[in-house]
Amino acid sequence: MSPRRRSAASTAGLGLAAALTLAGCAAPEQPTEQSPSPSRTPLESATPTPSPTPTPTPTPPPVTPRTVASGLDAPWSMALRDETVFVSERDTARILEVGPDGDTRVVDTVEGVVHSDEGGLLGLAIDGDDLYVYSTARDGNRVQRYPISGAPGSFRLGEPDAVIDGMPAGTHHNGGRIAFGPDGMLYIANGDTSDEPASQDPDSLAGKILRIAPDGTIPADNPDPDSAVYSLGHRNVQGFAWAEDGTMFASEFGRNYRDELNVIEPGGNYGWPYVEGTGGEADGFIDPVQTWPTDAASPSGIAIVNDTIVIANLRGRVLRAVPVSDPSTSTELSDDYGRLRDVTVGPDGTLFVLTNNTDGRGSPAEGDDRIVSLAVPQS
Repeated sequence: MSPRRRSAASTAGLGLAAALTLAGCAAPEQPTEQSPSPSRTPLESATPTPSPTPTPTPTPPPVTPRTVASGLDAPWSMALRDETVFVSERDTARILEVGPDGDTRVVDTVEGVVHSDEGGLLGLAIDGDDLYVYSTARDGNRVQRYPISGAPGSFRLGEPDAVIDGMPAGTHHNGGRIAFGPDGMLYIANGDTSDEPASQDPDSLAGKILRIAPDGTIPADNPDPDSAVYSLGHRNVQGFAWAEDGTMFASEFGRNYRDELNVIEPGGNYGWPYVEGTGGEADGFIDPVQTWPTDAASPSGIAIVNDTIVIANLRGRVLRAVPVSDPSTSTELSDDYGRLRDVTVGPDGTLFVLTNNTDGRGSPAEGDDRIVSLAVPQS
């Protein structure tokens, strides 16, 4: 069944060492501004005594970890526009604005959102002055484009325009991540919606990664120029990121055996439901570059930071780092904050991590859910 189409952000990178030094959360604070360079004393004669050149005062690194925002209700995705972070809340259908001082306000509530165990208001992505929003509606999953107006602290969203709608939806496995790739195209994860055979059906948009233009049209260089399908055979993809050389990585939930990290190839088939984890190459499927036991992972949002893939994990309650140069290995960075849904590089240059303890499956701590800022050491 083809969706109706009418009418873009992506992951960012900064320096990341092999591990992050993590401690307890502190109260929200703004990044320290750079101190001005010392002024020089004017020359008093034609032959002054030479003096050493003053050394500029370096910008102090941000104090991390810290809580950027708290009191969020089942948050799902973050999208950055300059110093503002937009956050989606799955069950309330609210889009929030978080300023650099930690103040949080409701920008808008998305109409027509139908909440279920894993459906509702999900992914966000920004392209210029437009906010793209993935949500579950009565007629299926959809992506809408909202024009952004106003200024930080008073942003507003205009009337939505449907970019793609009528995608299969279900109580579980709706995917939900959207992101703009380095090619300017919008990538969309739609899960198998618990209809496992649909992942192998090229005519269904369930269990797929989709690729469309910002206006919703199908790019002529898609694997099938008449289809939004970019790759198939997926169970429930919830994270995208691109390395500097353009390699696309995606995180994916397994059923009860192995969760996956995949390198996405145009037209690639990743084996679900015939294969979970590795072992499908003999049948023409693409094996993941790394897997984890499902009780140790449930990988959701990911970001690539200086050639390191950083992965937020839900059931595993851990932040992981995977080197792009050797994606078969990983390091656990933090297990201090419970379930983790999304990760990105914040406007102050630190790593922003979105917790997900209030969605009915976690054990909320005081102040949950929250955005936590973690240090990103320079390599």
